[in-house]
Amino acid sequence: MTVLATAITVATGQGALAADTSADAMNIARKNACMGCHAVDRKLVGPSFEQIAGKYKGDVQAPARLETKVRNGGSGVWGVLPMPSHPSMDGADIKKVVGWILAGAPPK
Repeated sequence: MTVLATAITVATGQGALAADTSADAMNIARKNACMGCHAVDRKLVGPSFEQIAGKYKGDVQAPARLETKVRNGGSGVWGVLPMPSHPSMDGADIKKVVGWILAGAPPK
């Protein structure tokens, strides 16, 4: 468990990701239609959250880059299908979901 808590701290720049934070992040992802294209553990239209966490593991710039990608959309990293923008999504919600994803999207 210590290794997981350390990994979460590094990935999110915060303390250990509590179970209620995981549940909150999952609810935010569902509310903002993230789960229509992504799943935690398998590829749907876009990569799984676990794949995203693996790709950006150890990248200290990943949180800021992914927060921008969620807000503005993007394409080319995971294939030709673009990720739509989410300009009306609250910035704090984006930060919470990205941190949860980079922590490996642990279940609630």
